[in-house]
Order: sequence, then C-alpha cells, then structure tokens
Amino acid sequence: MADRKQSREVCTIVLLCVLWYAVSSTNNVVGKTVLSEFPYPMTMTMVQLLSITVLSGPLFNIWGVRKYAGMSWQYYLKLIVPLAFGKFVASVFSHVSIWKVPVSYAHTVKATMPLFTVVLSRIIMGERQTSKVYLSLIPIIAGVAIATLTEISFDLVGLISALVATAGFSLQNIFSKKVLRDTNVHHLRLLHILGRLALVMFLPVWAYIDLRSLWNDKSVAYQDYRVIALLIVDGVLNWLQNIVAFSVLSLVTPLTYAVANCSKRIFVIAVSLFVLGNPVTRLNVCGMLTAIFGVLFYNKAKYDQRRGEKTVLPYAEKNQHINNNFSYSSYNSNTRTKGNLLFS
Repeated sequence: MADRKQSREVCTIVLLCVLWYAVSSTNNVVGKTVLSEFPYPMTMTMVQLLSITVLSGPLFNIWGVRKYAGMSWQYYLKLIVPLAFGKFVASVFSHVSIWKVPVSYAHTVKATMPLFTVVLSRIIMGERQTSKVYLSLIPIIAGVAIATLTEISFDLVGLISALVATAGFSLQNIFSKKVLRDTNVHHLRLLHILGRLALVMFLPVWAYIDLRSLWNDKSVAYQDYRVIALLIVDGVLNWLQNIVAFSVLSLVTPLTYAVANCSKRIFVIAVSLFVLGNPVTRLNVCGMLTAIFGVLFYNKAKYDQRRGEKTVLPYAEKNQHINNNFSYSSYNSNTRTKGNLLFS
C-alpha cells in the first residue's frame, strides 16, 4: 500500500511538472507572438493582471484556499502597495524584454536573479551568504556575459529591460517573504491581493499611455479577433502557470522545486529556439547553459546554507520541543521558497 501510494505521488509530480513546463513554454511563445504583431507590452501586462483578478477569487474559494487575515492600513501602505506597484512595473519591463529580444535570451538574463537577490538582501536586510553561495554566482555572471556577447539579435533596450525586470522580481521576492512571515497569509491569496491592487494602480497609467496610442494607431485591426484571442490566452496561461507551480511546490521539497524550476527554464529556452527559430551560435547556447547550471549550483548552496543554520537543541530537551523546532524550521523554509513563486 505504501509503495502504491508513493508511486502515485511520483506519477502526479511528473505529470504536474510536464504540465508546468508545457504551460510556461506555451505562455512565452504566445507572448512573443502577440508582441510581434501587437507591440503594446503594457496592454499585455494589463490583461495578465485582469486574469489574476477575475480568475483567482472564485477558484481559490472553490479550492478552499484559506482567507487572508486583515492587515492594518499602515502595514498595507508600507509593504503591500509598494509590492503591487513593483509587480506591474517588473511585468511591463519583462514584456518589453520579450518584445525586443528572443525569449531564449530574455530567460538567460533572468537567470541573474540570484545575483540581484544576494546583493539586495545584503543591502536591505544585511544578510550574509556563505562563500559557496558567492562562488555559485560566478558561472551565472559568466554564462550571461557569454550569451550577451554572442547574441545575434542583441538589443540594448531588451537587455536593460530584462535586467530591470529581474531586479524588480528580486526585490518583490525579498519583501514578499517578510509579508508571508508577518501575516501568515496564504501565498496564493497574496498573489491575488497584489494582482488586484496592481490592476487598480495600473489602469490610469495604461489608459494614459497605451489606450491613447491604440486609439490613434490605424494599423491595429480591431476586427481581427486573433490578436484579442491570443491576449486572453496569454493572460490565462500566465495565471495557470502560477497555479501549477504552486501544486508542484506543495508536493516536493524546496530543493527539488528549485531543480525543477531550473529544468523548466532550460525547457522554455529549448522550445522557444525550436518553435520561434531565432538564430543562435554554439557559443551562445553554451553561455545559456552555463548560466542555468550556475542557478542550479546557487540553489544547492542556499539549501546547504539553510541546513547549516538550523539550531541543534540539547539532548536533554523534551521531544515536544524538538518537534516544535522542526516544524518551525520547515515552515520558514517552505515560506521562503513559496515567496519566490509569486514573482518567478
């Protein structure tokens, strides 16, 4: 019975990972296709935020995702509002990068997120890392540098946009962890809160910039429902990607999730190269793989660091105390990893 149950869980995880990879790669290909024909990244961001707002509430209620506890207005203005603002800004720059450069290159640049996380955590939170963590950043930087120097379709705006988006997502990861610890809010509920608030904040900006441009752009064929359909599909896929990723996270350990996430990035790059057919050189591919495997080494180093930070209680302590400490450490580890899910 135990073996049968374990086999069933393994099959479920494998199927969810396959679905996760398929949804993520499809989302990136659809997004690149839309932006090639409809160069309005702000409108794409708005559709994605609208999808999160409209779809999350009813489905989370059906799934029984716990309601979030009330927050004080002071806390809301201090952390939640800046997080929501950063969400749509980082999303816009992320879409600009996909618009300007190939998906494969944009995802390679996004592999620098650990570098931004380490630097920003040191500046903002005063966190120190082990030498192993710092060494793991070398292949990430080297891989992205090689990929950049050998990128045939290089675009400076695309590179800067990808770096700004990655820095924005890193900042959100840092502060989302604090919110999750302080409020004990379910991270999917936090995703819903941020998506809804970001949509409200973003609407005036979108109306002022993109709506006026769309109104005056005679090349946009509003009777062509293909672009509208692709925009809706992109929004739904983006929302679904977060849900599937959460399902995987709830079944595996943080390290396994990190490995699966690195594998997903490789899969997305490979699919985008095959489907979209952007030209690459062998050295360019070598740089991409070096950066991705650097992220893998970083995740392993961070995992080892967290294990080393766990406090071993004296032998004379009661078993109940040991159990409580184990639960607390597991909760903190899972919370830190779930924080990264919101803005990956």
